[in-house]
Amino acid sequence: MRKIFLSFLFINFFAHSALFAQKITVNARLDSTVLWIGSQAQLSFEVSQRPNQKVIMPIFSDSIVRGLDLVERLKTDTVKSPDGPILVTQRYIVTAFEDSLFYIPPFPFVLDGDTVWSKSLSIKIVQPFKIDTASNSIADIKPVFKGKFDWMGLFKIILLVLVIIALLILIYFIIRKYWLKKPIFEAVPEPILPAHIIALNQLDKIKQEKAWQQGRTKEYHTELTDVLREYTERVFEMKSMEMTSEEILEHLHTLRKQDKSAYLGLKQILQLADLVKFAKWNPNPEEHELSLRNAYLFVNQTKIEELTVAEENNEKEPITN
Repeated sequence: MRKIFLSFLFINFFAHSALFAQKITVNARLDSTVLWIGSQAQLSFEVSQRPNQKVIMPIFSDSIVRGLDLVERLKTDTVKSPDGPILVTQRYIVTAFEDSLFYIPPFPFVLDGDTVWSKSLSIKIVQPFKIDTASNSIADIKPVFKGKFDWMGLFKIILLVLVIIALLILIYFIIRKYWLKKPIFEAVPEPILPAHIIALNQLDKIKQEKAWQQGRTKEYHTELTDVLREYTERVFEMKSMEMTSEEILEHLHTLRKQDKSAYLGLKQILQLADLVKFAKWNPNPEEHELSLRNAYLFVNQTKIEELTVAEENNEKEPITN
């Protein structure tokens, strides 16, 4: 019984030793067996080993075999399996520029002095088009590659230009405000209308309202004299709004000699307005209309602009009581 037990232990020991000393397994494969000339394929070597083993893999310089060029050596991938061993995969990008069948021989993988060989592979390189050997022109192996439009690059350029423009505007504002001591934004003044245009527009408004016909006699004559006061203040450079009627007429005594009709028309307007405002005089409709007509005549006769001879001849004399 004892001998049987010892024999069982001996067999179990050697079985585990053989299991731990088992060799690695190597698998080689190509992702394509037929390839157009100039195109690329991926050659992979997969090594199944234990985590603590160090396997010496073959080293390639610029080609796998003669004619089959090495384009790039990709990063090594390591994947753990649930039962313990790991799978180490080394990939290579290869290409060829010769219409031929390439034979990839087995390559050695060494572990602790023992060598395991990969399986052999083959790949067919095909010329996709017919070459005219009679002509001396050089033909492209592959058509010209057209890359995608770089929208991100264009966006970065536009963003850079906008930032530069914004900085230039900011520098301009800083210089204008702190160096030149000028306001950043200058308001564009509205064009000032001539005094006679403003006065005539206001008289047109008074004429349309006809306040005296609505019982607002005092308001009517006050508005009429205010228009003429503002007008004379701008044209004759006098403070008409602060003067009495007599002071205005006294200030314009030279007008009596230059344009007597205009002076008398203004006098009629001011005197009637004073009677309405201070003496509560109630003029008749003809007097209301007379003041308005004389206001138009006064502005037209004293407006500052070049008058033609025909216009001067058509000026009308004011109507007075």
